[in-house]
Amino acid sequence: MKKSLQVAGAYVGLIVGAGFASGQEVMQFFTSFGIYSVIGTIIAGLLFAFLGMHVLQLGTYYQTASHREVIYKICGRYFGFAIDLLITFFLFGVAVVMIAGSGSIFEQQFGIPPLVGNLIMTVAVIVTLCLNVNKVIAVISSITPYLLVLIFIITGYSLFTSDASFSQLNALAEAQPASAPNFIIGALLYVSYNLAAGFAMLAVIGGTIKDRKTAGWGGILGGIGLGLLLFLINLSLFMNIGSIQEADMPTLVLATEVSPIVGILMAIALLGMIFNTAVGMLYAFTARLVPQNTRTFKGAVVIIGLLAFGASFIGFTTLVGTVYPITGYLGFVLIIAVIISWVRLRKAQS
Repeated sequence: MKKSLQVAGAYVGLIVGAGFASGQEVMQFFTSFGIYSVIGTIIAGLLFAFLGMHVLQLGTYYQTASHREVIYKICGRYFGFAIDLLITFFLFGVAVVMIAGSGSIFEQQFGIPPLVGNLIMTVAVIVTLCLNVNKVIAVISSITPYLLVLIFIITGYSLFTSDASFSQLNALAEAQPASAPNFIIGALLYVSYNLAAGFAMLAVIGGTIKDRKTAGWGGILGGIGLGLLLFLINLSLFMNIGSIQEADMPTLVLATEVSPIVGILMAIALLGMIFNTAVGMLYAFTARLVPQNTRTFKGAVVIIGLLAFGASFIGFTTLVGTVYPITGYLGFVLIIAVIISWVRLRKAQS
């Protein structure tokens, strides 16, 4: 069980930076549907548990060292190539979103222009990848439990201090821009783009585990953890919808309302998660194009990092509302392939 919990923690840490921490993603895919957002978070939690379980078990089953092996096994030659391409370029897209998100945090919390914030994050990511400072990533990954504690504090504060009526909150929530036509599609898109972002690492993590049951429980527990976190963030946003309507980083606004100190702590946590995700995504993207541990790789990191920096000026909220839904729709193919492979493995074992 200890190993399963470690895997679950890695699963949560992998997904939380790209899809949870800022609150903007949760706002667009869940909270904007009012009370129905609660059902959406439950659907997403169940899907995170099931899909995480099976992707990890696929990695264990094939003892894979690369997500490509699993992709081609479950999707076939032609679909496999298309999905591999989708995942590869989505890695770059998420890196761009993370850099843009850092600019929003610096502006919102510290009054620093987004240009400066984006540049600081870009330079930090490039330097880290060129120096291959793995210990830095390990330290930043440890921020996940700290972030969870802050989310619990914010949720508790939101429940006890909100004085608006339910009908008022629901009306304000439903007036927010949504990235999907309804709460069911919103939940599916949300899980889909997160799976596309996390598939590569989940498959590799699964390949390091010998026991499929251990891998499976890691996915289930991680999915439940993600579902709970999603529910809490959505509840916090819904209860305070009136004060966060125009914010790029809604969770940061809520944290600052609790206390300026909590706001600073949340800003640090968000920057840490964003940095961790940006490093992981940019590394995986560059490694798919250029051989690792070479001078060419370091040069490619600099060029790709600067390209991501340039693309980040589209704006965090705009990027979340465009990159994630597009990838979510395309990622449905990956979800279907994972489900079909689960059915086939079940039949083969029976």
